[in-house]
Amino acid sequence: MSERPSRSRLAYTTDPDPATETTAPSASYPTAQQQTARIARDRKRRGGKTVTVISGLRHDPATLEALLKQLKQQCGAGGTLKDGEIEIQGDHRERIAAALSAMGYRVKHVGG
Repeated sequence: MSERPSRSRLAYTTDPDPATETTAPSASYPTAQQQTARIARDRKRRGGKTVTVISGLRHDPATLEALLKQLKQQCGAGGTLKDGEIEIQGDHRERIAAALSAMGYRVKHVGG
């Protein structure tokens, strides 16, 4: 009977203190007070539908999703997260600006 060769690649070291695996430092994101939200109305590439676009926010994806959910509830509209920008259906620039200001963001209106 022939035995199959082992596929194990077990490596041994003679170093009494093997180097511990270093983890990359987690990316620190600025707080709300350190960020400026740029709010714009856009209709291009959307079949004539108007959306409010919030850009310039640097957060981890989970925080952006939570912010998107809160803004959708306050506006009573749908929305999505695309390429790091939050899109809310309809023209809700003033309502979103007030909500973001209350959260501590600096707000800047972009475009017409």
